[in-house]
This record gives sequence, C-alpha cells and structure tokens, in this order.
Amino acid sequence: MNVFQNRMFVKLFTASFFSQLGTMIGNMAFAFFLLDRFSSQPFYMTLAEMMYSLPTLFVFFIVGVAADRMNRKSICLYSNYIRIGLTVLLFLSLFLEILPLTFLILFLRSAVAKFFAPAETGLVQGILSKEQYMQAAGLNQTVFGLFMLFGTALGALAYHWIGVEGAVIIDGLGFILSALLIRSCSFEEKVQQPNGPGKWRDMSVKTVWGDFAEGLKYIWRKPLLLSIITGFILFGFVNGGFTVLPLFSLKYKLAAYEYEKFASLLSVSLGVGVLVGSALGTILAKKIKPHVMIIGSVVSSGLMVIGINYVNDIWLFLIGFLFTGILIAPANIAIGGWMPQIVDGKMMGRVNAWIDPLMMGAQSLALGLIALFYPRFISLDWIYIVLGSLMLVVAVFYTLKLPKQAAEEESAPKESQEKPVQGAPSVSG
Repeated sequence: MNVFQNRMFVKLFTASFFSQLGTMIGNMAFAFFLLDRFSSQPFYMTLAEMMYSLPTLFVFFIVGVAADRMNRKSICLYSNYIRIGLTVLLFLSLFLEILPLTFLILFLRSAVAKFFAPAETGLVQGILSKEQYMQAAGLNQTVFGLFMLFGTALGALAYHWIGVEGAVIIDGLGFILSALLIRSCSFEEKVQQPNGPGKWRDMSVKTVWGDFAEGLKYIWRKPLLLSIITGFILFGFVNGGFTVLPLFSLKYKLAAYEYEKFASLLSVSLGVGVLVGSALGTILAKKIKPHVMIIGSVVSSGLMVIGINYVNDIWLFLIGFLFTGILIAPANIAIGGWMPQIVDGKMMGRVNAWIDPLMMGAQSLALGLIALFYPRFISLDWIYIVLGSLMLVVAVFYTLKLPKQAAEEESAPKESQEKPVQGAPSVSG
C-alpha cells in the first residue's frame, strides 16, 4: 500500500495502534476480573461497558468543535498525557480495591479519549490523497480484525499472568508510546489547524454551540450524509449489545466453566473473519459502489446474527462469529472510504461531533436496557433476535435511501469548499 510511503501516516497509524491495543488488553482483563469476582452479577460488566460509552454524552458538543478550531496535534498529545495520569490512578484504585473509584476513573479516562479520535482523523485527513481513502479504511478494518484476533486472548493472558493491575500497566504503556510517536510528527500548519489559529480561551459557550449547530445544518443539507448517520443510530444499539453478548453467551449458556478459553477462541474466530472480510471488501470496493457493499453486508450479517441465536453447540457458535466477521467487514470499509468523499475536510470534526453521541447514546441505552432486564426479564435469545432485526431494519432503510441519494451526490456540482485540505480522513474502527 502506498499509504506506507507517507512517514507521517505511518507514525499516526502506529500511535493509534498502540493506544487502542493497550486499551483493549486493559479493558478485556478488567472484564474477566469482573466476571470472576462478581460471577452472579453480570450487571457489573455491563456497567463497566457503560463507562466506556456514556462519556460521549457529556463531551460530544465540544470534541468535534475543538478538533476543527484547535491545534489537532496538541489535542492528541494532551489526550494521551491525561490518560497516562488517569491510568496511574486506575492502577491505584484496583490495587486498593475501591471499585466505585475505579468506575469513576474509567468514565473520566473514556471522556478524555473522546477528544483523540476526531483530532487524529483530522490529521490523517491532511496527509492522504483522495485515492488513498479506501486503502486507509481497509487498513483500519484490518487492524480492527487483528484486535479481534488477539485482543481477548492477550487480555485473558495478561489477567492470568500479571493480574488486572499488570494489564492496566500495559494499557498505560500504550498511551506513552502513542504520545511519543505523535510528538515526533511535524505537520504543516494548515493540517494542524485547517480553520486557522485558535485558542482555548476563545472557546466560549456561544462559539461551541454555534459550531455544533453548524455541523447539524451541514448534515441536514446533505441528504446522503443524513441517511448514513441515521442508520448509525441503530448500529449503536447493535454495538452496545455485542459489547457484552458474546461473553454472556459463553459464561451463562455454552461454556460456563471454560468461558475464558472459548472467549479467546471467539475473538480469534471474529478476528479471522474480519481480516478475510477486509481483504474481500478491499477487492469489492474497486468493483462495486459503496452503498451496494453496505446494504449487502448489513443484510447478510443481520441474518447471521439471528441464526447464531439458534446455535447450541460451542463450535458452531464460533463458526457463526467467523462468518459474521467476514460479512460485516465490507460495510465498515465502504463507510470508512465513502465518508471522506462526501464530507468537507474542514467540517469533519463537527460532523463527527454528531455521529459519536448518536451512536454512543444508542450504545449506552442498549447496555442500560440489558443491565435492567437481563437475566430477570429477557433471555439471551431475545437479545440476539432484536439485534439482528435492527440490522435488517437499517438495511431496508439504506435500500430505500442510499441508491437515489448517491446518484444525486455524484451528479451534483462540487463546491470549492468541499475539497479536503490535502486528502481525507480514515475512519477509526
């Protein structure tokens, strides 16, 4: 891939990789810790997942505006610095076994993390050409597959070998490496601040809400973008369910006494599926239109999720998730490569400012409903059916909207301000 010939992209990509890998290991180790310590109370694991998604609802109105107005490199750096400090406090809270403080720190650390992605996406946007959009999206999806492939296994190994505290140390090291790599980058001023110099003291409430409203107006003026983002809301519900559903299925249905081993195998199955699907999606992206990839991928993966509900054999369960990974990956590649083509580079932060709270709000709501109703009122089977059905609803909605709107987008005259600064962002997994 010629994106690797760009040194700045390699550094940013590696920085994001270390940050996400460390976080995945730490989060998975903490999940195993909660399932072991509170095996009869799945509520605690669901609550932990909510600590990762709920902060979006508290900072969504400022993260995108900050990424568009402030120095993007500085935002990435300070996001890492603050998370390093919070990780030290997280280690202490776990060592002292103060669980309420642990959940509070997880919430704060996640809130700070929300500033990283829009700023990092904006930086990548300034250093890639239009022809590299799909390459970057495919690469991000491949890395997501690698996380699926090794993340749970590494989290389980870290939990058993060095404990949850040791896994948190690995998490912190990931932030340190990420900060060092970003610090070594040298970007042009228009890449770091495409809308001109900005200072935090200029970020008044009026300014923030004005820019936030401008993002909504921009989305509303672009029917294709509005339709895609509307579907993201239901995707958020699906993501929320699947943050806990596979582990619950293993722990409480299929492999109660060996769930950790099979959780690692599940991660490998899904990871291999995503890698295969990413390779397939990269090939398909050159031959068919993005909306066709998205619709076909969502329909097939939704049907697969419903089918998994009826599987009672652990090995068939793993195979089901293998095919789910294969089927869903092309949709992620298509969306990741398509969004930069329809969003003005100078507006990407403000667009993301609306996408993140919509998805994370839906994800938090899904987790909250699961925490309230499972296992007392609903079974795992019903959760699978609901999630698969939501994916089919999205597919129907996209089928009705995207083909016509994509044709209109292609035929519409391009406005000068719609040209990216020097490229387009890749969408993080």
